Amino acid sequence: MKVYISVDIEGVAGICDWKETELGDSSYAPFQIQMTKETASCIEGLKAAGVEEIYVRDAHDSARNLILSELPKGIKIIRGWENHPCDMLAGLDESFDACLFIDYHSPARSKENPLSHTMNLGHNHLLLNGKPMSEFHINAYYANSLNVPVIMVSGDRGLCDLVKQENQEILTVSTKEGLHGAVISKHPDDVCEEIKAATIEAVNKLKKESNNKPKFFLSLEKPVEAEIFFRKTKQAHLASFYPGTRIVKDDIVAYTGKDIWDVLTFLLFTDK
Repeated sequence: MKVYISVDIEGVAGICDWKETELGDSSYAPFQIQMTKETASCIEGLKAAGVEEIYVRDAHDSARNLILSELPKGIKIIRGWENHPCDMLAGLDESFDACLFIDYHSPARSKENPLSHTMNLGHNHLLLNGKPMSEFHINAYYANSLNVPVIMVSGDRGLCDLVKQENQEILTVSTKEGLHGAVISKHPDDVCEEIKAATIEAVNKLKKESNNKPKFFLSLEKPVEAEIFFRKTKQAHLASFYPGTRIVKDDIVAYTGKDIWDVLTFLLFTDK
């Protein structure tokens, strides 16, 4: 099997402040270490379940967060930004059997995580077909378009609940729950143990369902209507020059794409 892991940081156990996510800040190091430990636990689970080929995508901010020497050997690691329409899944293609998302987080305008957002902090919300989007949604839609299922997700409880609403087949590991500006977190070591166990279970479940990957997929009707509610009107004005974009209000633009790739390309050039 060939499996892809995409790793963020805002869903890490205990993290609750933006400074804790920023490379170089004095409060960043403990959560960089925990991000690495939770990723290592996922890798250990994949290896225990018999996965031979593992790619790990460092997908947060600088894309230079994971401590490589603390990860298990025998993997490939993707760092830096490719400038691709779905860069949190850089290098993903149809040759992969599955994706796992580690340390993901609730979408923008959610109280379930003090660090809730979707892709960046330049907008208040991002809708596809009228539904608020999380990074889980966007990346899962893209993976599914390549016939790659998302089989396990870890992150805050709000996100895990959202994942289960979308598809009960996808396994989840809740790291913490939001308390508006605070969090109630599980012990970091408990989270690592749960991630490893859920990873093993997810791979074994996929093997049983190997002829029915779409059981793990998310539904996305086509064409895809995208709407961005920007925080500043000048951002909406700039985005409106992308071909096919419509101004809905002074701070809202809309675009209709034929599929998720079309919408992701629109977002790459407009959602700044």
